[in-house]
Amino acid sequence: QVQLAESGGGLVQPGGSLRLSCVTSRSIFSVDAMGWYRQAPGKQRELVATITNGGSTSYADSVKGRFTISRDNAKNTVYLYMNSLKPEDTAVYYCNGVPNGIGYWGQGTQVTVSS
Repeated sequence: QVQLAESGGGLVQPGGSLRLSCVTSRSIFSVDAMGWYRQAPGKQRELVATITNGGSTSYADSVKGRFTISRDNAKNTVYLYMNSLKPEDTAVYYCNGVPNGIGYWGQGTQVTVSS
């Protein structure tokens, strides 16, 4: 079973930046699309950013213009660059395949935006 390991979260002030990383235990070269999801307390998990194998990206309206997703197939890694962070971005962030997962959900990485 594919393992997904997210890292890079933390506590940041509004307007700050973070870079999240997701390392997979097997190659993502053949995975058509990878994505970053997030789940805030009391809310359902939502997809916030997607990147295809060809490099096309798409974003939820709430993060468009502030978040950037990228992937490095050689390193089996997907990144999420988050700028101009807002308190409403506070959530646990996960990565997985889109629309179907490639493995069990990892533990995620907590992002807290607060002054």
